Amino acid sequence: MGSAMAERLAATGLTVTVANRTRVRAEEVAVRCGATVAASARQAAASAPVVVVSLADDRAVDEAYAGPDGIAAGVHGSTVIADTSTVDPRTALRARDRVMAAGGGFLDAPVSGSVPSVVRGELAILVGGDAETLERARPVLERLATRIFHIGPAGCGAVMKLAVNGVVHALNLALSEALVLAESAGIDRDRAYDAIAASAGGAPYVAYKRGAFLDPSGTPVAFTLDLVAKDLDLVLELARRYTAPMAQGAANRAAVAAAIDAGFGAADISAMAVYLRSGS
Repeated sequence: MGSAMAERLAATGLTVTVANRTRVRAEEVAVRCGATVAASARQAAASAPVVVVSLADDRAVDEAYAGPDGIAAGVHGSTVIADTSTVDPRTALRARDRVMAAGGGFLDAPVSGSVPSVVRGELAILVGGDAETLERARPVLERLATRIFHIGPAGCGAVMKLAVNGVVHALNLALSEALVLAESAGIDRDRAYDAIAASAGGAPYVAYKRGAFLDPSGTPVAFTLDLVAKDLDLVLELARRYTAPMAQGAANRAAVAAAIDAGFGAADISAMAVYLRSGS
């Protein structure tokens, strides 16, 4: 997702500097889009007025902001950090505190959509932070998104992303079960998928995951089941914190755990259907 964002921003005419904990990955992105490779997160953050961060998990976010070569060390008074990572809201607030202590502005701005959505500039961005800081970042964020939702103060973007992902992961399991049920009764997979996509449950997710569900072995991995488990753990922890009922979230987490135990952890989220089809 992060590399796709960098490439999209460069394609829209912006000057882009990239950094990654594994430098070779940043170099690969730079070759594709003409970006400059920074020696550190600090150097990358110091290079531009708007910094877009996309990392895999809470530990990566905490580590990326800290230390003499971290993001916060490169922040100056005009910097806005827009962190698109899917993390615990408390992790987003820790990052906010580091950035604000350095004099910069911070938005927790996780996104909803796929890599193809990034390429087309069609993400939805869920923003927590103050309105003035969002307006400073908006000219950049608008190049990635068709909808930008200002959810509320800092931390609210992270909360909303977990709520949205609870829906997405439930839909993924429901879609997997429905497709396998139809196939088990002798209905052609393509025909079953067409019917589901045209039904009341035919959300955008169903449309953009079509290739992955119909041709699992021929479609690149976009989001692994290991990451789904991470997301659902965050969702359930947030639910516990606010005593919100999440029975479906718990059932989804159990199903994902079973698929991971069966060896599907590195497979795409759509591999829930492959796992169910296997009868494990």
